[in-house]
Amino acid sequence: MPRGPTLSLERAFVGGPVCGVDEAGRGPWAGPVSAGAVILSDNPRKVPKGLDDSKKLTAKAREELELEIKDRAVAWGVGFATVEEIHELNILHATGLAMCRAIEALSVQPAFALVDGNYPFKLPCEVKTVVGGDGKSKSIAAASILAKVARDRLMVEMDARYPGYGFARHKGYNAPSHLEALVNMGPCEIHRRAWRPVKLVLAGIDPRQVEPEQGELAL
Repeated sequence: MPRGPTLSLERAFVGGPVCGVDEAGRGPWAGPVSAGAVILSDNPRKVPKGLDDSKKLTAKAREELELEIKDRAVAWGVGFATVEEIHELNILHATGLAMCRAIEALSVQPAFALVDGNYPFKLPCEVKTVVGGDGKSKSIAAASILAKVARDRLMVEMDARYPGYGFARHKGYNAPSHLEALVNMGPCEIHRRAWRPVKLVLAGIDPRQVEPEQGELAL
C-alpha cells in the first residue's frame, strides 16, 4: 500500500479536469473559514513532492509547498466566507460558500471535485466526497495546504488589527490564552458570536466554569 496521498482518485475520473477541495477554519472561535481548490498535472514530475494533510506538516513546510503548488499546479484557487456569512448561513453552508469561491477562482474550471469529508456540498461541478481525503488524494492535500496557509496568514494580519487576543499564535482556535483574553477583553469584531465560549461571555458567564470540553462547538 502506498504511504500518503496519491493521484489514484483523480485518475479514476474521465471527462474533464479534477480538482481537490478542502477547508480550513471550521472549528475556531474567531475568523473566517477558508477553502482551497487545486487541479494538479497528470504528469507526476510536475506534482510537488511532500504533499500531505496540512495538519501533518510544519508551518515552514506548508509555506514552501504553497509556493510550489501555485507554481506547478494546472490551476489553483482560494476562497473565504466571512464571520458575518458564518453567522448568517451557519458554518456548514459558509464552508460550502468558501469552496464555491475557491473553485470559481480557478483559471481552469473542473468537471469533477474531490472534496474532503462526507458532506456533498453543492459546488459548480460534480462532487465526490472522500473521508480522510487529505491523506488519500494529492489534489485534496494541496487544497488543504493552500486553505490553511491563506487563513493562517490572514489571522496574523488580524492579530495586528485586534491586539491582545493572540490570533497570530492560535489562529482563533481554542487555546488557554485565547480563552483568557476572551474573558478579560470581551469578543472583538471577528469572533463568532454563535460559538459557545463567545456566546457565554456575551451572556456574562465565564466559559472556564462551564463544560470546557464543549468549547469549540457552536450552539
